[in-house]
Amino acid sequence: MTQALNRKKHDRLHDAVSGSEAFIEKLLFGNRAMLVFIFATLTVFLSYQASQIRLDASFEKMIPTSHPYISNYLEYKDEMTGMGNAVRIAVETTEGDIYTREFMATLQKIHDETFYIPGVDRSALLSLWSPAVRWLEVTEEGFAAGPVVSDTYDGTPASLEEVRANVAKSGTIGSLVANNFRSTVVYVPLLETDPQTGEPLDYHTLSQNFETLIRDKYESDNIKIHITGFAKVVGDLIDGATLVITFFAIALAITFVLLFAYSRCLRSTVISLLCSVIAVVWQLGLLRLLGYPLDPYSMLVPFLVFAIGVSHGVQVINAIAHQAMQGSNSELAARRAFNSLYVPGIIALVSDGVGFATLMVIEIAVIQDLAIAASMGVAVIILTNLVLLPVLMSYAGVSRRALSKLEHEEERSKHPLWTRLSQFTERRYALPLVLLLIGLATGGLIGSNNLKIGDLDAGAPELRPDSRYNRDNTFINQNYSTSTDIFVVMVKSEGSESCAKYRLQDVADQLQWRLQHLPGVQSSRSLADATKAIIAGTNEGNLRWMALNRNQQLLDQVSFRARFKDASTFNASCDLVPIVVYLNDHKAETLDSVVKVVERFKVEFDNDEFTFLLAAGNAGIEAATNIVIEKAQYKMLIWVYAVVGLLCLITFRSIRTVACILLPLAVTSILCQALMAQLGIGVKVATLPVIALGVGIGVDYGIYIYSKLESYLASGRSLKEAYFFTLKTTGKAVAFTGITLGIGVATWVFSPIKFQADMGILLTFMFVWNMIGALVFLPALTCFLLPSKRGKTVPQSFDHPGGGTTKAV
Repeated sequence: MTQALNRKKHDRLHDAVSGSEAFIEKLLFGNRAMLVFIFATLTVFLSYQASQIRLDASFEKMIPTSHPYISNYLEYKDEMTGMGNAVRIAVETTEGDIYTREFMATLQKIHDETFYIPGVDRSALLSLWSPAVRWLEVTEEGFAAGPVVSDTYDGTPASLEEVRANVAKSGTIGSLVANNFRSTVVYVPLLETDPQTGEPLDYHTLSQNFETLIRDKYESDNIKIHITGFAKVVGDLIDGATLVITFFAIALAITFVLLFAYSRCLRSTVISLLCSVIAVVWQLGLLRLLGYPLDPYSMLVPFLVFAIGVSHGVQVINAIAHQAMQGSNSELAARRAFNSLYVPGIIALVSDGVGFATLMVIEIAVIQDLAIAASMGVAVIILTNLVLLPVLMSYAGVSRRALSKLEHEEERSKHPLWTRLSQFTERRYALPLVLLLIGLATGGLIGSNNLKIGDLDAGAPELRPDSRYNRDNTFINQNYSTSTDIFVVMVKSEGSESCAKYRLQDVADQLQWRLQHLPGVQSSRSLADATKAIIAGTNEGNLRWMALNRNQQLLDQVSFRARFKDASTFNASCDLVPIVVYLNDHKAETLDSVVKVVERFKVEFDNDEFTFLLAAGNAGIEAATNIVIEKAQYKMLIWVYAVVGLLCLITFRSIRTVACILLPLAVTSILCQALMAQLGIGVKVATLPVIALGVGIGVDYGIYIYSKLESYLASGRSLKEAYFFTLKTTGKAVAFTGITLGIGVATWVFSPIKFQADMGILLTFMFVWNMIGALVFLPALTCFLLPSKRGKTVPQSFDHPGGGTTKAV
């Protein structure tokens, strides 16, 4: 009676697929040759497509375009030229200052060379050689103005002195010219599309152009070139990302060696790895067919697909070996293995795919593309590792050496490690583990309180602190008053020609005063600054006049002159005034403090005449991204666990069973967040998906373990006995997979890209802890949450998984 009830519960696993195993088994194994031919043809075709995939990134794909801040930026982007995506080229002299004939000649060549690089917004390009960079002064005859480098410049000492004087009058010291006069900046705003091809800007090609046409061509013993900006970061990441192929090869080699040592069968090792590699090739080929590029932030997805493929492949090989050991021929062993793994394998992979798809709730295009790539890869694994792998193994079979090794292991009635682990199904051993799990969760929650949103380091945290880019960024921050991190608040007024109103400029001036007293803010500028400077200039430079005048006619005249000096002070219709704030860095706390001040100010001063809009500038865009990430991280986790939990509930029809599978995963996610806090890794676009991807991998372990455990329970064994045999079959495959993949991805620590090294640490942690959770904590939770399955351990005879009979442990 008890065995009949257990068998009925076990049959629920198959309800999810309505008994389709037999039909699918006949369809696949009855047409093996045709199936192999189809797979081979598709692999050749998709291999070609994969070879054509390009590495690229888009600035707008990295930002949450639906966020109000970004919507404001995109709406006024054309009127805010140069305040979004831009590159800075700092040209430094190692001898004397910039006012030499040789240096100015080199700077002119660099300006001209940059002007013709595809993707550069030529109308907004700024340097000392730009006609738009002008000086302005008040003389006895009135106002005088002109370009910093005049048309009469000829490199003589007199003309160089004229340039020196013009720079002093231009207000560019600290922005375009270094405070020590030993370097100057070429400011290079970028377009979103290549004007020659109409395609999205290729940042890798653009970065290489800056290297070959500027740095390599003009850097010498006397001239040093420093380049910063989003495009350069992406270019460096893509250059470094090509090393991912090397690390992938290393991981493949490590997996091969360990899998062969585990199975002692060369043919099954090669076929298992081949199917996992085919899954990666298919994924890349399909991405190419659908028009998706591979960006630096989704480079971990192919390895993730490989890891999941290996995980399922090991389970298939393990099941085939056990069937062959019981006397089945190659085809029959493959058929039986397919039947036994069809349901848990499908459920696990569907859980993976749907779990990855939940990343689509994050409205950042690069993360949504990653979700599509990961889900597509999992869908491919269903075909390559649950279908093609057993079909190929039905031809190859398992070697006699591998079967002898397996028979020797099965003859041991008490394997020391499995015997020890099976004790965790007893209350006296399970209770300390459950308490430990609660303690780990509590400690993880406390540790994760320090987890920050956004970047925690200056420069580009994705790269090593000593990378060329971060050294260049440090140089600019140390030598210029205006940093590379710009936060722009836009003041939008009602009606054209309204930006010069006293009330608007006065309120803008007040906001600047508040911001300049914040830690992390270097300086700021707006129309109000230019207006005050010109008013003082018209009054013999008397500082007492360095203030806004309430005479509106005077303000109108002065504002016009301000735009003549600097066209970025307001837009052409005079209804949009940018307040440009220069920050020390773009760390999360710096951006957060600026946003809070502006938001409070906005509530206090917005009216029918004008309103304050956030935000433009690279720091403003990053602030919006941080806000979206902060809201999305828990929303994403809720969706991931809800979807995976629902699929497990449909499969096992038990909330308690779902808890046994998901609680260890949840603790791993919490501990991963605590680890990120300890390592100084912030939650941002590059790191947010990792936890969700880790859940997808970990749920495979739990589903395979519990499915096998329930099958042994259904035969009448006690929980301890059932778990002992689960460990000897599925459990050892899970342990091998977790350790092998952990070792393979740990090699990423040596990557020159810090982002990849950080991901290596986090993925290694999640591979290993998900394995521990499935092997150690899942049975302990089962002991308490499913007491009806515990049963009594009484001596009895039963069939051993490997053949023969064995007394109960």
